[in-house]
Amino acid sequence: MVRRIDVTGADGVRLAAWEFAEPPKGRSETDHAPGVLLLHGLMGRASHWASTARWLTERHRAVALDQRGHGRSEKPAEGPFTREAYVADAEAAVEQLNLAPVTLIGHSMGALTAWQLAAKRPDLVQAVVICDMRASALGAASQREWEDWFKSWPVPFTTLADVRKWFGEDDPWVERPSPARGEFFAEVMAERADGWRPVFSRRQMLKSRETWVYDAHWEELAQVQCPTLVVRGLDGELGRAEAQEMVRVLPHGQYAEVADAGHLVHYDQPEGWRMAVETFLDGVLTS
Repeated sequence: MVRRIDVTGADGVRLAAWEFAEPPKGRSETDHAPGVLLLHGLMGRASHWASTARWLTERHRAVALDQRGHGRSEKPAEGPFTREAYVADAEAAVEQLNLAPVTLIGHSMGALTAWQLAAKRPDLVQAVVICDMRASALGAASQREWEDWFKSWPVPFTTLADVRKWFGEDDPWVERPSPARGEFFAEVMAERADGWRPVFSRRQMLKSRETWVYDAHWEELAQVQCPTLVVRGLDGELGRAEAQEMVRVLPHGQYAEVADAGHLVHYDQPEGWRMAVETFLDGVLTS
Protein backbone atom coordinates (compact mmCIF):
# COMPACT_ATOMS: atom_id res chain seq x y z
CA MET A 1 0.00 0.00 0.00
CA VAL A 2 1.25 3.47 -0.89
CA ARG A 3 -0.50 6.67 0.12
CA ARG A 4 0.21 10.21 -0.92
CA ILE A 5 0.66 12.95 1.68
CA ASP A 6 0.98 16.57 0.63
CA VAL A 7 3.74 18.60 2.25
CA THR A 8 4.20 22.36 2.11
CA GLY A 9 7.81 23.09 1.29
CA ALA A 10 9.87 26.27 1.26
CA ASP A 11 8.19 29.26 -0.38
CA GLY A 12 4.85 27.41 -0.18
CA VAL A 13 5.81 24.90 -2.88
CA ARG A 14 3.49 21.88 -2.84
CA LEU A 15 5.38 18.62 -2.45
CA ALA A 16 4.12 15.05 -2.84
CA ALA A 17 5.36 12.59 -0.22
CA TRP A 18 4.61 8.89 -0.48
CA GLU A 19 4.29 6.63 2.55
CA PHE A 20 4.82 2.96 1.84
CA ALA A 21 2.99 -0.07 3.22
CA GLU A 22 1.40 -0.97 6.53
CA PRO A 23 2.85 -0.25 9.98
CA PRO A 24 6.04 -2.30 10.54
CA LYS A 25 5.47 -5.84 11.75
CA GLY A 26 4.80 -6.18 15.45
CA ARG A 27 3.75 -2.56 15.82
CA SER A 28 0.31 -1.04 16.14
CA GLU A 29 -0.89 2.12 14.42
CA THR A 30 -0.11 4.12 17.55
CA ASP A 31 3.48 2.92 17.95
CA HIS A 32 6.14 5.25 16.62
CA ALA A 33 8.30 3.27 14.20
CA PRO A 34 11.70 4.75 13.32
CA GLY A 35 11.20 7.23 10.51
CA VAL A 36 13.09 7.06 7.21
CA LEU A 37 12.96 9.75 4.52
CA LEU A 38 14.11 8.66 1.07
CA LEU A 39 15.49 11.37 -1.22
CA HIS A 40 15.95 10.62 -4.94
CA GLY A 41 18.60 12.15 -7.16
CA LEU A 42 18.38 14.68 -9.97
CA MET A 43 15.69 13.63 -12.49
CA GLY A 44 14.46 10.96 -10.08
CA ARG A 45 11.16 10.48 -8.30
CA ALA A 46 9.84 8.88 -5.14
CA SER A 47 8.72 5.72 -6.95
CA HIS A 48 12.37 4.89 -7.67
CA TRP A 49 12.56 3.89 -4.00
CA ALA A 50 9.66 1.41 -4.13
CA SER A 51 11.74 -1.75 -3.85
CA THR A 52 13.90 -0.25 -1.08
CA ALA A 53 10.82 0.94 0.81
CA ARG A 54 9.28 -2.54 0.72
CA TRP A 55 11.98 -4.02 2.92
CA LEU A 56 12.41 -0.89 5.01
CA THR A 57 8.75 -1.03 6.04
CA GLU A 58 9.34 -4.32 7.82
CA ARG A 59 10.80 -2.29 10.68
CA HIS A 60 10.54 1.39 9.76
CA ARG A 61 8.10 4.05 8.69
CA ALA A 62 9.34 4.72 5.17
CA VAL A 63 8.42 7.89 3.27
CA ALA A 64 9.80 8.98 -0.09
CA LEU A 65 9.65 12.58 -1.24
CA ASP A 66 9.14 13.87 -4.75
CA GLN A 67 11.46 16.85 -4.54
CA ARG A 68 10.56 20.19 -6.12
CA GLY A 69 10.62 20.03 -9.89
CA HIS A 70 10.31 16.23 -9.82
CA GLY A 71 7.59 13.58 -9.90
CA ARG A 72 4.19 14.77 -8.73
CA SER A 73 5.54 17.75 -6.79
CA GLU A 74 5.13 21.30 -7.93
CA LYS A 75 7.47 22.60 -10.63
CA PRO A 76 7.54 26.37 -10.15
CA ALA A 77 8.57 28.01 -13.40
CA GLU A 78 11.40 30.03 -11.90
CA GLY A 79 12.12 27.95 -8.83
CA PRO A 80 13.92 28.61 -6.65
CA PHE A 81 15.94 25.46 -7.20
CA THR A 82 18.71 26.36 -4.77
CA ARG A 83 20.40 24.06 -2.30
CA GLU A 84 18.72 26.02 0.47
CA ALA A 85 15.29 25.33 -1.02
CA TYR A 86 15.88 21.59 -1.41
CA VAL A 87 17.19 21.29 2.13
CA ALA A 88 14.30 23.35 3.53
CA ASP A 89 11.83 21.12 1.67
CA ALA A 90 13.31 17.98 3.24
CA GLU A 91 13.30 19.66 6.64
CA ALA A 92 9.62 20.54 6.20
CA ALA A 93 8.81 16.94 5.25
CA VAL A 94 10.54 15.56 8.35
CA GLU A 95 8.72 18.00 10.63
CA GLN A 96 5.27 17.90 9.02
CA LEU A 97 5.25 14.10 8.79
CA ASN A 98 6.60 13.65 12.33
CA LEU A 99 9.53 11.51 11.17
CA ALA A 100 12.15 12.77 13.61
CA PRO A 101 14.53 11.48 14.72
CA VAL A 102 14.83 10.44 11.09
CA THR A 103 17.20 8.37 9.02
CA LEU A 104 17.87 10.10 5.72
CA ILE A 105 18.67 7.88 2.74
CA GLY A 106 19.71 9.83 -0.33
CA HIS A 107 20.90 8.98 -3.82
CA SER A 108 23.16 11.38 -5.73
CA MET A 109 21.72 14.91 -5.36
CA GLY A 110 19.34 13.57 -2.71
CA ALA A 111 22.36 12.39 -0.71
CA LEU A 112 23.77 15.91 -0.76
CA THR A 113 20.43 17.21 0.51
CA ALA A 114 20.55 14.57 3.25
CA TRP A 115 23.95 15.50 4.61
CA GLN A 116 23.27 19.22 4.32
CA LEU A 117 20.08 18.78 6.34
CA ALA A 118 21.90 16.65 8.92
CA ALA A 119 24.52 19.39 9.27
CA LYS A 120 21.85 22.09 9.57
CA ARG A 121 19.45 20.26 11.90
CA PRO A 122 21.27 17.60 13.94
CA ASP A 123 18.29 17.54 16.29
CA LEU A 124 16.14 16.02 13.54
CA VAL A 125 18.49 13.40 12.10
CA GLN A 126 19.79 10.21 13.72
CA ALA A 127 21.52 8.57 10.73
CA VAL A 128 22.37 9.25 7.08
CA VAL A 129 23.01 7.00 4.08
CA ILE A 130 24.89 8.65 1.20
CA CYS A 131 24.57 6.74 -2.06
CA ASP A 132 27.08 7.54 -4.82
CA MET A 133 27.44 11.31 -4.36
CA ARG A 134 30.71 13.19 -4.52
CA ALA A 135 31.72 15.90 -2.06
CA SER A 136 34.18 17.49 -4.45
CA ALA A 137 33.29 20.15 -7.02
CA LEU A 138 32.48 18.77 -10.47
CA GLY A 139 33.12 22.03 -12.33
CA ALA A 140 31.99 23.91 -15.42
CA ALA A 141 33.01 21.19 -17.87
CA SER A 142 30.66 18.75 -16.16
CA GLN A 143 27.77 21.20 -16.47
CA ARG A 144 28.47 21.71 -20.18
CA GLU A 145 28.50 17.95 -20.69
CA TRP A 146 25.07 17.72 -19.12
CA GLU A 147 23.74 20.52 -21.30
CA ASP A 148 24.95 18.68 -24.41
CA TRP A 149 23.61 15.37 -23.13
CA PHE A 150 20.13 16.78 -22.59
CA LYS A 151 20.14 18.16 -26.14
CA SER A 152 20.97 14.69 -27.47
CA TRP A 153 17.81 13.07 -26.12
CA PRO A 154 15.60 11.94 -29.03
CA VAL A 155 12.37 13.23 -27.49
CA PRO A 156 9.57 12.53 -27.85
CA PHE A 157 10.03 8.79 -27.65
CA THR A 158 7.45 6.79 -29.57
CA THR A 159 7.08 4.03 -26.97
CA LEU A 160 8.36 3.15 -23.51
CA ALA A 161 10.34 0.37 -25.18
CA ASP A 162 12.18 3.09 -27.10
CA VAL A 163 12.90 4.86 -23.79
CA ARG A 164 14.32 1.70 -22.27
CA LYS A 165 16.44 0.95 -25.33
CA TRP A 166 17.89 4.46 -25.69
CA PHE A 167 18.81 4.96 -22.03
CA GLY A 168 19.81 1.32 -21.56
CA GLU A 169 21.79 0.82 -24.79
CA ASP A 170 21.96 3.69 -27.31
CA ASP A 171 22.74 6.65 -25.06
CA PRO A 172 26.38 7.65 -25.73
CA TRP A 173 26.93 7.79 -21.95
CA VAL A 174 26.21 4.04 -21.66
CA GLU A 175 29.45 2.05 -21.68
CA ARG A 176 27.71 -1.32 -21.77
CA PRO A 177 24.02 -2.34 -21.98
CA SER A 178 22.18 -1.54 -18.74
CA PRO A 179 18.55 -2.69 -18.54
CA ALA A 180 18.35 -1.23 -15.01
CA ARG A 181 19.20 2.23 -16.38
CA GLY A 182 16.53 1.84 -19.05
CA GLU A 183 13.95 0.99 -16.39
CA PHE A 184 15.08 3.91 -14.23
CA PHE A 185 14.40 6.40 -17.01
CA ALA A 186 11.18 4.72 -18.13
CA GLU A 187 9.87 5.54 -14.65
CA VAL A 188 10.29 9.29 -15.24
CA MET A 189 8.48 9.44 -18.58
CA ALA A 190 4.83 10.31 -19.21
CA GLU A 191 2.78 9.87 -22.35
CA ARG A 192 1.80 13.05 -24.18
CA ALA A 193 -0.10 13.61 -27.42
CA ASP A 194 3.12 13.34 -29.46
CA GLY A 195 4.81 10.54 -27.50
CA TRP A 196 6.71 9.96 -24.26
CA ARG A 197 8.47 12.88 -22.58
CA PRO A 198 10.17 13.37 -19.19
CA VAL A 199 7.97 14.43 -16.29
CA PHE A 200 10.54 17.10 -15.44
CA SER A 201 11.91 20.14 -17.27
CA ARG A 202 15.46 19.63 -18.44
CA ARG A 203 15.98 23.38 -18.06
CA GLN A 204 14.96 23.16 -14.43
CA MET A 205 17.24 20.17 -13.90
CA LEU A 206 20.21 22.17 -15.17
CA LYS A 207 19.21 25.06 -12.94
CA SER A 208 19.07 22.70 -9.93
CA ARG A 209 22.42 21.20 -10.81
CA GLU A 210 24.24 24.48 -11.26
CA THR A 211 23.55 25.38 -7.62
CA TRP A 212 25.88 22.62 -6.38
CA VAL A 213 28.09 21.45 -9.23
CA TYR A 214 30.62 24.29 -8.95
CA ASP A 215 31.19 23.95 -5.20
CA ALA A 216 32.77 21.38 -2.92
CA HIS A 217 30.75 20.21 0.08
CA TRP A 218 33.38 18.90 2.48
CA GLU A 219 32.72 21.49 5.17
CA GLU A 220 29.08 20.46 5.60
CA LEU A 221 30.09 16.82 5.52
CA ALA A 222 32.38 17.42 8.48
CA GLN A 223 29.47 18.94 10.40
CA VAL A 224 27.33 15.78 10.25
CA GLN A 225 27.38 14.46 13.80
CA CYS A 226 25.26 11.33 13.38
CA PRO A 227 26.39 7.91 12.07
CA THR A 228 26.72 8.12 8.29
CA LEU A 229 27.20 5.39 5.68
CA VAL A 230 28.89 6.21 2.37
CA VAL A 231 27.87 3.66 -0.27
CA ARG A 232 29.34 3.53 -3.74
CA GLY A 233 28.80 1.32 -6.74
CA LEU A 234 32.06 -0.25 -7.82
CA ASP A 235 31.53 1.30 -11.29
CA GLY A 236 29.72 4.40 -10.07
CA GLU A 237 30.58 8.09 -10.23
CA LEU A 238 32.02 8.25 -6.71
CA GLY A 239 35.55 6.90 -6.77
CA ARG A 240 36.91 4.73 -3.96
CA ALA A 241 39.58 7.21 -2.87
CA GLU A 242 37.09 10.07 -2.59
CA ALA A 243 34.53 7.87 -0.83
CA GLN A 244 37.09 6.81 1.74
CA GLU A 245 38.14 10.42 2.25
CA MET A 246 34.48 11.31 2.85
CA VAL A 247 34.36 8.60 5.51
CA ARG A 248 37.49 10.04 7.09
CA VAL A 249 36.05 13.57 7.14
CA LEU A 250 32.75 12.44 8.63
CA PRO A 251 32.86 12.35 12.45
CA HIS A 252 31.09 8.97 12.46
CA GLY A 253 31.55 7.68 8.93
CA GLN A 254 31.29 4.12 7.62
CA TYR A 255 32.00 2.75 4.16
CA ALA A 256 30.41 0.17 1.88
CA GLU A 257 30.73 -0.63 -1.79
CA VAL A 258 28.48 -2.74 -3.98
CA ALA A 259 30.03 -4.91 -6.70
CA ASP A 260 28.68 -4.92 -10.26
CA ALA A 261 26.83 -1.65 -9.64
CA GLY A 262 27.12 1.73 -11.31
CA HIS A 263 25.69 5.05 -10.23
CA LEU A 264 22.18 3.61 -9.84
CA VAL A 265 23.26 1.25 -7.07
CA HIS A 266 19.76 0.49 -5.77
CA TYR A 267 18.59 -0.39 -9.30
CA ASP A 268 21.70 -2.23 -10.49
CA GLN A 269 22.18 -4.48 -7.46
CA PRO A 270 19.16 -4.26 -5.14
CA GLU A 271 20.30 -7.16 -2.95
CA GLY A 272 23.80 -5.81 -2.47
CA TRP A 273 22.32 -2.39 -1.73
CA ARG A 274 19.94 -3.88 0.82
CA MET A 275 22.71 -5.77 2.59
CA ALA A 276 24.88 -2.65 2.90
CA VAL A 277 22.06 -0.47 4.23
CA GLU A 278 20.49 -3.03 6.55
CA THR A 279 23.85 -3.89 8.10
CA PHE A 280 24.42 -0.20 8.81
CA LEU A 281 20.93 0.41 10.18
CA ASP A 282 21.14 -2.67 12.39
CA GLY A 283 24.28 -1.27 13.94
CA VAL A 284 23.20 2.31 14.53
CA LEU A 285 19.48 2.04 15.28
CA THR A 286 19.50 -0.92 17.65
CA SER A 287 19.32 0.35 21.20
